[in-house]
Amino acid sequence: MKKHVLGTFAAIAAGALILTGCSTGSDGGSDGGSGELSGLTGEIGAKDFAEQYILAYMTAELLNANGADVEANIKLVGSANVRQALENDQFLGYWEYTGTSWVTYNGNTAPVKGVQEQFDAVKEADAKKDIAWLDAAPFNNTYAFAVRKSEADKLGVKTLSDVAKLPAADQTFCIESEFSTRDDGWPGLKAAYGFAADDSKGLTMLDTGVIYTATQKGDDCNFGEVFQTDGRISALDLVVMEDDENFFPSYQGGFTLKQATLDKYPAIATVMAKLSPLLTTEVMQSLNQQVDVDGEDPEDVAIAWLEDQGLI
Repeated sequence: MKKHVLGTFAAIAAGALILTGCSTGSDGGSDGGSGELSGLTGEIGAKDFAEQYILAYMTAELLNANGADVEANIKLVGSANVRQALENDQFLGYWEYTGTSWVTYNGNTAPVKGVQEQFDAVKEADAKKDIAWLDAAPFNNTYAFAVRKSEADKLGVKTLSDVAKLPAADQTFCIESEFSTRDDGWPGLKAAYGFAADDSKGLTMLDTGVIYTATQKGDDCNFGEVFQTDGRISALDLVVMEDDENFFPSYQGGFTLKQATLDKYPAIATVMAKLSPLLTTEVMQSLNQQVDVDGEDPEDVAIAWLEDQGLI
């Protein structure tokens, strides 16, 4: 599951998306006729993984509870395709990550240091393309390295700098093949922290999903490349190492939409401001776990959480 850079050269399948004004919302229950967002129709997009599905359903439900008539579309594959759908007005909006927009869509090779600084930079860059960012949520779905808790206690490591001080034999890593060549991946990380790991012996290439279980077992590696909001981290009792040198870009989540849409319906920002501040990294880990680990339906998870928070 490539969350940050997916399908850069893929084309959107013809007819895959339709901007609709149908009479029901994502749960089939919106009247679309009352509230401060009355008249707002369309689709809320999502990339193809659990976190995005949850966010899309949350957004659709919340907007509909305030008078809109929108629905979630979770059928599109690839980050670039979802962004293109927004640019082509096929999506009303969707949740994006600051690092993805900054590096992939705006062509920058180096991240901006600092979560707020990165958000401000990408907001300014996308504004030139008529794409608005609403205030971001606290969660940061950045790259990270995790280790099983028992091994973290045994080795006495809490940060990546601690890991760099370990004997080379203990510096074993499970990573994706893409991560092994990315500017914000293994080459830069190894240089930034001075890891002594031997690339031929200390690295094991695995698919994303396998890395979590392999890290928990500890046979192939001590440290596994993970995404910080993934629910499998807590489910498998893994401990994330602090990126104390702030090497990894910030991948803070925020709802994006066309500026013209926001100008026509400024209340979107007011409504979304009720949701975004509540979405911490810990909250997203918990919600993602319910889908990825427990097998629950993302729409059900989204609705139940919104109800628990009194948002719908």
